[in-house]
Amino acid sequence: MKIVFDFGGVVFRWHPASFLARIWPHRVETLEQGAAMAAQFFQNYGGDWGLFDQGLIGADEVTRRIAARTGWPRGEVAAVVRAVPDELMPIPGTVVLIRDLRAAGHALHFLSNMPEPYADHLSQTYPLDEWFDSGLFSGRIKQIKPSAEIFAMAEKHFDAQPQDLLFLDDHPVNIDAALSRDWQAFLFTDAASARRELVSRRLLSA
Repeated sequence: MKIVFDFGGVVFRWHPASFLARIWPHRVETLEQGAAMAAQFFQNYGGDWGLFDQGLIGADEVTRRIAARTGWPRGEVAAVVRAVPDELMPIPGTVVLIRDLRAAGHALHFLSNMPEPYADHLSQTYPLDEWFDSGLFSGRIKQIKPSAEIFAMAEKHFDAQPQDLLFLDDHPVNIDAALSRDWQAFLFTDAASARRELVSRRLLSA
């Protein structure tokens, strides 16, 4: 069994509502406001941000488009785009889980929707080569989840049959896409519950 991790919200912290509250305290006073603004800003990772994730436009262009679409000042939008790498901090419980899975002899990979600048930051800042055997960033391969194409590319890249892949992601639509290709998959909510699920599948000892 090869185990495949999503990054944002699974391996690395990604909570857009609190992120925007931190970067835009003058605009966001509550997490509810932050969630509403995040929906506008990131468009559920479709639209402008989806093109950025897919590597089809760069940071300057996504900034321009978001500012034009929302009316928010371009400098403020740029500040959010620049601040994302600092938000992407490793989740300690997941890092321990990764190390335990590797110690148990499992092959680990990643499949992440991530714009190229952020992919470069993560590759340069964290020991991805120690944590994972390989991985795919959407911005580098010009495909994004939940498209069937990115899962097909992953199967080839990870040299695995679909049924031999187990996928952890925090977005139900991506889990559904993986299951539709006969991957095994479950929704990640936190490291502790993921550990329990892996133990129940006999991939880790209790």
